[in-house]
Amino acid sequence: MKTKELDAAFLDALKDIYYAERQILKALPKMARAAQSEQLKDAFKTHREETEGQKERLEKVFELLGKRAQGKTCPAIDGIIEEGSEVMEEYKDSPALDAALLAAAQAVEHYEMARYGTLVAWAKTLGMDDAATILAETLEEEKKTDSLLSDLAGSEVNQNAVAAA
Repeated sequence: MKTKELDAAFLDALKDIYYAERQILKALPKMARAAQSEQLKDAFKTHREETEGQKERLEKVFELLGKRAQGKTCPAIDGIIEEGSEVMEEYKDSPALDAALLAAAQAVEHYEMARYGTLVAWAKTLGMDDAATILAETLEEEKKTDSLLSDLAGSEVNQNAVAAA
């Protein structure tokens, strides 16, 4: 009984992150257009390409499970993306825009890391080693992106927000 329940939770979480990745794919080009820093624009564009690959990996996991790839509405990611949209509006033409965009992007990354970390652990517990390997690859990409964003904040974006004030 417990395994069946965890199977269901795993599938729900998989649908959740699939929905999230599809929403992120829509949001990243808007964030890239809004960014003032060329490095931040490039980071958003690069992450969009990575996200395409992550979506494809999720589709492979669904295939391993014998399930159709489908999303399940995720209010959490919808809220995080909405905050990013609000940042673009509230800080438009502000020297703090890039810092605020970067913070919004890191909120997305942290959500993804939490979700993928859980999925990897559950896949291992359920004996889904192939799925765990695929999901772990994406988890590592998300960690790398988060680190890149942190480095960008520390090296350029945050200082520019203060210097322009």
